[in-house]
Amino acid sequence: MRAVRCEAWGEPEVLHLGEVEVPEPGPGELRLAVHAAGVNFADILMVAGQYQEKPAFPFTPGLEAAGVVEAVGEGVTRVAPGDRVLALPATGAFAEAALAGEDSVFKIPDAMDFVTAAGFAVTYGTAQGALDWRAHLQPGELLLVHGAAGGAGLAAVEVGKAMGATVIATARGREKLAVAQEHGADYPIDTGTEDVRAEVRRIAGELGKQGAEVVFDPVGGALFEASLRCVAWGARLVVIGFAAGTVQQIPANILLVKNVSAIGFYWGSYRARAPELVASGYAQLFEWYAAGKLRPHVSHQLDLAEAGAALGLLKSRKSIGKVVLITGRNTKGP
Repeated sequence: MRAVRCEAWGEPEVLHLGEVEVPEPGPGELRLAVHAAGVNFADILMVAGQYQEKPAFPFTPGLEAAGVVEAVGEGVTRVAPGDRVLALPATGAFAEAALAGEDSVFKIPDAMDFVTAAGFAVTYGTAQGALDWRAHLQPGELLLVHGAAGGAGLAAVEVGKAMGATVIATARGREKLAVAQEHGADYPIDTGTEDVRAEVRRIAGELGKQGAEVVFDPVGGALFEASLRCVAWGARLVVIGFAAGTVQQIPANILLVKNVSAIGFYWGSYRARAPELVASGYAQLFEWYAAGKLRPHVSHQLDLAEAGAALGLLKSRKSIGKVVLITGRNTKGP
């Protein structure tokens, strides 16, 4: 079968397409016929050797896939061959077939196509977990979402609206902000031309609020520092990642004076530590999707052979929403 291979740490260009044996599922595992695979910033870090986990060479990257269950190993009872699912393998999604543990596989709604499902798992899981489990976002609160045209940011805009928040979205450029508004953002801020701190304070004042009450931040750096200075008393700032390339140092005196909480959130750790919470999160997300409240945006679909270019789109911030790799199988159904 075709599979993307990584044989040395480096830039996305080190990836190439190769032929490997079709894997056989072991106990508690299943094999998925991959129709589409989502591309994530974590894939860039893994290929560069900068991710939390470093697979042995050679390996196939890819942390999320969607397709049809082909075969199951001993003890698997939650899914069966023929089921349409999304999967979260430890690696290996960028291939025509991938293995995943039973607890990392979830049946998808009948109306959800495989391209949508492939770009759904990580970003919407992250958004829902951050805003619900960690920030405890409440209806009517003012939510500030940074990187609102990226995968996780755009998902956070939609999840925030589904939870009843008023959403301020930041992104660089009016094209990206227009997409965020199409997906529910109430107030756009262009980080390339506008003062985020001043604009958030202005918007909050118009709404009779002291500042943003929850911040969803996958960017970090200077944007996080600006956020600290435009949040309300008792605000919650959720740290998702550092796409800006700078890990901010948080001045504790500001946290103290405003009773602000800075909260770390790594969604992937919940899969091992609280799988029941992940399952309930997906149940809620699929309910919102069926109700039309979530409309995942995929800006690029590329063949497996273009995996390096797909990661490059994320790294250069030329994508909006998600980038998805397709394997040549039918992306609508089995």
